[in-house]
Amino acid sequence: MAAPVNTFKRRLLAGDTLIGCWLALADGYAAELMGTAGFDWLVIDGEHAPNDLRSIREQLTALATSDSEPVVRLPVGETWMVKQALDAGAQTLLIPMVDSAEQAAELVRACRYPPNGVRGVGAGLGRATRFSQVTDYIQTADAEICLLLQVESVKGIAALDDILATDGVDGVFIGPADLSTDMGFAGNAEAPEVQETIRDALAKIAAADKAPGILAVTDTPTQRYIDQGARFVAVGTDVGILAGNARRLLQKWKPGA
Repeated sequence: MAAPVNTFKRRLLAGDTLIGCWLALADGYAAELMGTAGFDWLVIDGEHAPNDLRSIREQLTALATSDSEPVVRLPVGETWMVKQALDAGAQTLLIPMVDSAEQAAELVRACRYPPNGVRGVGAGLGRATRFSQVTDYIQTADAEICLLLQVESVKGIAALDDILATDGVDGVFIGPADLSTDMGFAGNAEAPEVQETIRDALAKIAAADKAPGILAVTDTPTQRYIDQGARFVAVGTDVGILAGNARRLLQKWKPGA
């Protein structure tokens, strides 16, 4: 039995535009609920949400029967974190704050078994192999791992061409909030200089035959980024959906609250 087919990766390679949402509530029940909405992909956020390996595993399990593909964002690109997430059953990883081709190459190797990488051979203990039921996992897993790197700094933008030249990187995700802050605009991603940088980056990523991705939580930038070629686009967050709708509901029945 081979490793499960990574439908998210196959659809990106086919050129589809995939619409996703962020999961930051760090809860399996909430993830299962979001999985019924019909998003193409859902990010289990380990960087800014209160997740650990156990809660990430819980959410992967909750999404196992969903048509929404889980994407695990690790807090940082450490080889041991990559190993644990993959063994827990993640097949698509999103790694923040990648600033160089050297980082990119290290992350590719972390996702692959020897001799092409450094991933430890122990997935038989975990969900990735269905607890040793997937007998050909080691021989087939590498091809089904999707590696997405976040470029979200001035240094990362300067190194973008070299990052894109790294074999094994499937997509590059631009982080507008971090990038705009690093550029001196304190989170204002709509600043013209920031928008020009994002537009150029999305074009470069597409030209390198990698998938361009981005997060936007309001309609105008979302449509703009799609028009500029972004192909995996997160259009909201579970926290924002819950908080925003809760506040609107209260205002409806208790104006001025």
